[in-house]
Amino acid sequence: MNNSSLRNHPDNAGIKVPPPLIFAVPFATGLLLQHFFPVVILPATVKVIPALICVVTAAILGIWSLAWFVRSHTNPMPTKPSTIVVTSGPYRFSRNPMYVSLALLYIGLGFGLDIFWALILMPLVVITIRYYVIAREERYLERKFGVEYLRYKKSVRRWI
Repeated sequence: MNNSSLRNHPDNAGIKVPPPLIFAVPFATGLLLQHFFPVVILPATVKVIPALICVVTAAILGIWSLAWFVRSHTNPMPTKPSTIVVTSGPYRFSRNPMYVSLALLYIGLGFGLDIFWALILMPLVVITIRYYVIAREERYLERKFGVEYLRYKKSVRRWI
């Protein structure tokens, strides 16, 4: 990062709301709506399969993604400085596997706990993550890592 960039921008993505909270608040809102306006999504025997697939996949992907940040000695929190561009492990397939993991967990819990309203709110969550979090992270990483990040961004999809 050059000196003028250091003066004009903090060494982080400038995200004030932790991404897990962006998932948790609409989910809790959906839970509350479900309590007052119950809607059954699927029979219990049918919903368990998509719920388990999503939750197990989310757990594996989330742990795998976090492990690569730890292994790479950089911080997974977008409020902290990034020290490198992580391009290995799940980051070979997605630039945002942690957000994919959180989305899968959200969907899996929505199905598993039969929270129709949380699932209805999911597009709002994805839009918020995409434009509030990911867009800021991408601008920060481009500013900090330049060509290295642009090459990575060109070769790996944002989500999956």
